[in-house]
Amino acid sequence: MESTINFVDDSLLKKVPSWRDYLAAKVGFRNHWYPIKLSREIGESQVVKATVCGENILLKRIDGKVFAIRDRCIHRGVPLSEKLECYSKGTITCWYHGFTYKWENGELCDILASPDSRAIGRRSIKTYPVEEAKGVVFVFVGDIDTTPHPLSEDVPPMFLDADMALEGDSYMVDSNWRVGCENGFDGLHVYIHRTSPLVNNTQRSLPIGHTAQSGKIELLEEDGKPKGVYDAFAHHDVLWDGSVEGEVVVKGVRSNRTDGAPTRTTAASLWLPGVLRVDDFPDQDRHQFEWYVPVTEDTHYYLIMIGKRVSNKEEEAEHVQEFWNRWKRVSLDGFNNQDIEARLALQKFYKRDRAWLEEILIEGDHPIVKWRELCHRHNRGVQSPDNL
Repeated sequence: MESTINFVDDSLLKKVPSWRDYLAAKVGFRNHWYPIKLSREIGESQVVKATVCGENILLKRIDGKVFAIRDRCIHRGVPLSEKLECYSKGTITCWYHGFTYKWENGELCDILASPDSRAIGRRSIKTYPVEEAKGVVFVFVGDIDTTPHPLSEDVPPMFLDADMALEGDSYMVDSNWRVGCENGFDGLHVYIHRTSPLVNNTQRSLPIGHTAQSGKIELLEEDGKPKGVYDAFAHHDVLWDGSVEGEVVVKGVRSNRTDGAPTRTTAASLWLPGVLRVDDFPDQDRHQFEWYVPVTEDTHYYLIMIGKRVSNKEEEAEHVQEFWNRWKRVSLDGFNNQDIEARLALQKFYKRDRAWLEEILIEGDHPIVKWRELCHRHNRGVQSPDNL
């Protein structure tokens, strides 16, 4: 997938000084870890294509370990994926002139059409650091001279905990990644979920919104740890009914559960480089993690993982089974698909740069503004045309 990115005009950036980097980051931030595939999607010896932050990447699992290289030959720039050729386990060969690279470090080790070239052993294709954790393959999209920081700084707290069992699925969504982040973190958008099958399935409450509680927002900005914005829903004043001209037209759903479980989602937090954690969702004692990974300026990779703390392998297996037999259907496909519909509608507006200046936000959008400002303060670089 070749990217054609139109970057933001400098005159627009000057109008939003507190979050101009966020406005500029159409295809994300550099020098961050991003999930690129689920582990189960890359089998042994399989070559898989993906695009992150506008950069086209090839992945291959060799002896259990995943490697990643740029899907573009250094010679004449053709995509290696146009016609895959792998003559040995540890190399990939360009179909055009036979330039051959090592998956491990990108070294140009052979040229089939010119075996005596002085470029052999002196040139290399770009490679990407890879880490695999919790059933997810992460790549570090960064500058060549940048040493990746720990993965733990780019995932929400709890995701990497040893007792956190996780299972999930992914979607490709035709909207910008920032639209995905803001839709997921928007505390007022619960209104669109009032018809979700998840409500009856879990028998939990679902208000139509809440009053503005800007003082409940917590900024997490400690050095060496994930950077994020935490919104404690459980401390908000809940709005159960919606009125038009004084008449109640929409009613929220009140829980009739008697098991002492939290009656609704307790909190949501949004973390760099673009991942949401929702607590006590889709049910009590679960945590949902959602990544909005930039692909192009109009597309993002939407990865949803549901986690639950377990004490043994049997409980972990039960959680995985529950995901596929219950949560995939009623939560991902029955609840989060409503979010996807909202993003597709938002994209029609926000695909124009000026739309970010034309929006009219209200008190309840305070967390979104704080998210934009946090991204401006703590990103490690905005993706630019020179990197694509």
